[in-house]
Amino acid sequence: MIARRGLGGIAAVLVAAAAALAAAAGAPAATGQTVVAAGEPLGANALLSDEVTVSRYAFARIATPIHKQPSRFGGTVGRLRYQTEDGFPEPYLALRMVTDAAGRKWVQVRVPRRPNGRTGWVSREALARFHVVDTSLRINRTTLRATLYRDGKRVWSARVGVGTPSTPTPSGHYIVRERFRINKPGGVYGPYAFGTSAYSVLSDWPRGGVVGVHGTNAPGLVPGRPSHGCVRVRNADIARLARLMPIGTPVHII
Repeated sequence: MIARRGLGGIAAVLVAAAAALAAAAGAPAATGQTVVAAGEPLGANALLSDEVTVSRYAFARIATPIHKQPSRFGGTVGRLRYQTEDGFPEPYLALRMVTDAAGRKWVQVRVPRRPNGRTGWVSREALARFHVVDTSLRINRTTLRATLYRDGKRVWSARVGVGTPSTPTPSGHYIVRERFRINKPGGVYGPYAFGTSAYSVLSDWPRGGVVGVHGTNAPGLVPGRPSHGCVRVRNADIARLARLMPIGTPVHII
């Protein structure tokens, strides 16, 4: 029994490590798993999000280290935090869950801080309950179009403005972590803004250079490449998006 448990623990770590590397590269992990549907029970090892039709996120319950592997040993890539730079609860997109040889559950999460694209592992008890969303936002920097999907079906689409060549909107997989209603008619951010877990190349920008999706007071620049990394949307379009896109929505920028 000891040998079996030890082998199972090693195998789980190796599989999870491969999954972490694949996810960090923005590629789906080749585990053969199917995402667990909303409302279905989670097993000891489960694919929690496909970042298209079913995605899970959770807020931090304990500000523990985020590990490189599903183990308390080895390096870390940061710590869980309770709040975003703007003081909102920080949501963590949960990719998958594995159980080690000792029965401890580990959750792989996307890490919302610099550098972009990191993933890591935290113990299940460090996170609060999972929330489930069926939306996903895709932003195409070539066609200058953003599209929101619900359960894989398009429900919103609009032309957008993205970053300049020197301050590009970063590609990768992220999450919508903040939503603002802006009571300043004619303001630079329009009537609504969403904060994502992507960060601009401008690290000295206020509040850390978080890449947002927001309205604009210069609609003539949309579509185009006028920004410091944020995604600009005409005000009528962002108002529609604000009614359709919840916190926790995965964002894929290509």
